[in-house]
Amino acid sequence: MAYLCPSFQNPMLELAPTKRHDEARQGEAFAPFAVDPVLYRRRFYIESYGCAMNFSDSEIVASILQAEGFGATRNEEEADLILLNTCSIREKAEQTVRKRLTEFRKMKRRKPGMLVGVLGCMAERLKAKLLEEEKLVDLVIGPDAYRTLPALIAEADGGQKGVNVLLSRDETYADIAPVRLNSNGISAFVSIMRGCNNMCSFCVVPFTRGRERSRDADSIVNECRDLFEAGYREVTLLGQNVDSYYYASEADAAPVTFALLLEKAALISPELRIRFSTSHPKDITDDVLYTMKRYENICKYIHLPLQSGSTRVLQLMNRSYTREWYRAKVDRIREIMPDCALSSDVIAGFCTETEEDHQETLRMMAYAKYDFSYMFFYSERPGTLAQRRYADDIPLDVKKRRLQEIVDLQGKLSHQSNREDLGKTFRVLIEGESKKDASAWKGRSSQNKVVIFPKGDTTCRAGEYVDVHVTSCTQATLLGDIVTR
Repeated sequence: MAYLCPSFQNPMLELAPTKRHDEARQGEAFAPFAVDPVLYRRRFYIESYGCAMNFSDSEIVASILQAEGFGATRNEEEADLILLNTCSIREKAEQTVRKRLTEFRKMKRRKPGMLVGVLGCMAERLKAKLLEEEKLVDLVIGPDAYRTLPALIAEADGGQKGVNVLLSRDETYADIAPVRLNSNGISAFVSIMRGCNNMCSFCVVPFTRGRERSRDADSIVNECRDLFEAGYREVTLLGQNVDSYYYASEADAAPVTFALLLEKAALISPELRIRFSTSHPKDITDDVLYTMKRYENICKYIHLPLQSGSTRVLQLMNRSYTREWYRAKVDRIREIMPDCALSSDVIAGFCTETEEDHQETLRMMAYAKYDFSYMFFYSERPGTLAQRRYADDIPLDVKKRRLQEIVDLQGKLSHQSNREDLGKTFRVLIEGESKKDASAWKGRSSQNKVVIFPKGDTTCRAGEYVDVHVTSCTQATLLGDIVTR
C-alpha cells in the first residue's frame, strides 16, 4: 500500500490500523497515464510510495524520461524500465518495496534488457544492499540525482550498475515542468522546497533528502498559474517544513517568506484554492495565519504535528517546543481563524514514554480537538538520532494498546467535529464521483473535510465549486445537499 504521510516527518513509525481520513490523497502504488506508443521508443512504469513529496518527485522523473524518448504505461508487463520511488518512513514500507523488487526480478528473467531501478529515500539508505547483496536492481538514484537518470540508464543498458545518491545543497528542479501522473485534472502538488534542517531524533529525512533549500518563488507562482490555466482548481504547496520557506535573490527587492508566497499564489485567481503541507509548529507565524484569514481561497486547514503531548518526550524527540508552547500555538490559530481545521501526527510508545506521558498526549489531543490525525506507534529505524541515542524500550503490546487509545479518542473527536458542522453550508470543490455511489459527487471543504452529496438534477461537473448544506455525517465524512441559487 502506498500511503501519504502528510507531514513528511515520521520515518520511524507504524501506521495505525484505522481508516485514514485523507483517503482520497492516498492511493495504491501507481503508474502514470498511457500515451501514444508510436511517439516513444521505450516505455516506463513508476510506482510511488510514501509522502506526497515522493509522488511529486515521480512527476519530475516522468518529465525527464519523456524528454529522453520514454513513454508511460500503466501495464508493468509492457515496460522496458520499471522504477519504484521509495520511502524509508517505516519498516513495512521497505518490506513492501522489497517484495515488489523480488517480483520484478522474476519478470526480468522473462524479459532480457528490462531495467529495474529504485528512486528516493531507500535508494540513498540501502544502495549497497540493493545492488550487491540482493542484486535486485540495475539503477539506484537518490532524490537529488534525477537529472542524471538518462546517463545512468545508458550505463545500465551497457551492463553497468547506474548509481547516483549524492545529495545537493541547491537542487530544486525548478526548471522542470512535472508530468502530472494519474491526475484528476483538478488538484495538483507543487513542490516549493526540498530537504529539512530539523533534526527530529526519530526522523531520517535530513539524511535521505539533505539540507533545506527553497525554490525560486517566481517559478512556483508560474507553475501554479499554468495549472490554473490548464483547468486545475486546487494546488497543494509541498515541503518538509513549508513555514521555513525563504527565497532571496539579487533581483528581488525583498526576500519571499512563506506568508508572501501564499499571497502570491492566492492572487492568481480567487477560483484557485491553495493548500499547503506541512507545518512545523515552531515555524508557523502570525503573518501566515493572517494571510490565510485574508484570502478566502487559502484553505482554512493546518496540519500541525504534535507527536507527543509530553514536554519530556518532546525534548527527547528534539521537537524544539514544549507542551505549553504547542498549546499556545493552537490557541493563537483559533483566535485568528476560529473556522480553521486542525489535524496532527501522534506517536505512541516513543523511547522511555511513561503512562503519564501517554496520558498527557491524550489530554493535548482533547484540548486541540483535532479534526483528524495520522496515528502511529514508534518503530526504530536505522541511522536516526533516536536509534543511536536511546533504547527502543516500550514493549510492542504496550505500544499497540496506547495507539488504540489514541485512535479511539481521535474517532470521538472527528465525529464530534463533524456533528458541529450539521446545518452549516460549505463551499465545496467537486473532485469527482463518490466511489460508493455514482449518483453522488465527492468534494472537499476548505477545512479539508470530505463531503458527499447527490448529483440531483444539477449540471455540475468535476472541478466546479458548489455550496453544500450539511444534513448528516459519519466519523469521516459530511453528507449534504447542493444549495441551489
